[in-house]
Amino acid sequence: MIGWVTGGGRYPGIVTTPPFAPVSDADLTVLHEQLGRPARGVVGIAARCVCGNPTVVATTPRLPDGSPFPTFYYLTHPGATAAMSMLEADHIMRELQDGLADDDLRAAYTAAHEAYLADRAQYGVVDEIDGISAGGMPTRVKCLHALAGHALAAGPGVNPIGDRALEMSIWSPDRCVCATPGGATGEAGAG
Repeated sequence: MIGWVTGGGRYPGIVTTPPFAPVSDADLTVLHEQLGRPARGVVGIAARCVCGNPTVVATTPRLPDGSPFPTFYYLTHPGATAAMSMLEADHIMRELQDGLADDDLRAAYTAAHEAYLADRAQYGVVDEIDGISAGGMPTRVKCLHALAGHALAAGPGVNPIGDRALEMSIWSPDRCVCATPGGATGEAGAG
């Protein structure tokens, strides 16, 4: 299912839920530029920048080399990853973790964990990571990169901690800051 993410315009890029369309060679080229290495085990682009470049990839739960890989939604956009690193350096995770004392937030975070596992299970079940999602879900706040990636991929309201991290960050999905805007669409300079 492909559609524009709504929710007050918070995540204006294109979001894709499983099953994903095939990944293009242009996507893989942009991912290589973003990561500084070839992307591994990509099964789809789960969220895109407003210019069309990948922001979040969906990765197979077992990499081609046989390694289990729990991080199904992997944040690749350099601006977004830098912003999450800044929040982590500022110890925002402690504040977000403390928020899980609220019953409603904890229940929503548990639901995000279950949604994550259900999406990943469509690409295989790996015993070594059974029940393990990403970012510390469902009881801890461990990696804002993973939580923001899930929030961007699933859309607003699915992962409340990922949503909050995106709201707190200096990066915005409302504007393109890509090195090569539109590189994945063949329309370099778009955005």
